[in-house]
Amino acid sequence: MESPRGKADVTAGRGRAGRPRATSRDMLEQLGFELFARQGFDRTTVDDIATAAGIGRRTFFRYFASKNDLVWGDFEGQLVRLEALLAAADPAAPTMDALRGAVVEFNRFDSAVVTWHRQRMSLILRVPTLQADSALRYASWRDLVTRFVARRMDLDRSDMTPRLIGHTVLAACIASYEHWLTDEVASLEELLDVSLRQLASGFGTGEPAN
Repeated sequence: MESPRGKADVTAGRGRAGRPRATSRDMLEQLGFELFARQGFDRTTVDDIATAAGIGRRTFFRYFASKNDLVWGDFEGQLVRLEALLAAADPAAPTMDALRGAVVEFNRFDSAVVTWHRQRMSLILRVPTLQADSALRYASWRDLVTRFVARRMDLDRSDMTPRLIGHTVLAACIASYEHWLTDEVASLEELLDVSLRQLASGFGTGEPAN
């Protein structure tokens, strides 16, 4: 999931001389996230975001189907990116190693966008009104992992093992993100790497995998 690339002035587009209207997905995301931080997600409306951007509701809906979609950003594009990373995995590597490498790389972010990514994931994981929408998107993410495992193991995607790995890898990623949100100095990549290594080891010793 890509994050907004910087903070935006929520007064942009309100008719000041020289102020262009915000008519791009990136700018609308930036304005939306700024308003969510100031007012809270539930108290911020589509009208609020459109007004801050200097556009009408109809224009907002050309970019995002809903306020929830704005939080997720270009989710479909990110699924394509994850699929490409999985397809590029070393065919000789063990399945869980290949999967771990792709997932860690997928969640690697430039330092300039980490603050925004924290805000995005805090909303996704903590705002109750986003949970139903999140479940549908998680299912799409999990399906990519399940299909990858099925291909690597020469199994049907409906078999138990691909399904189990799909569900548990998603759970490990969510646990890593939840921990990351509570620790400002933690490395997301390291948390994901450790959690997926421990998942692959089966928690046999009760100690984190090296």
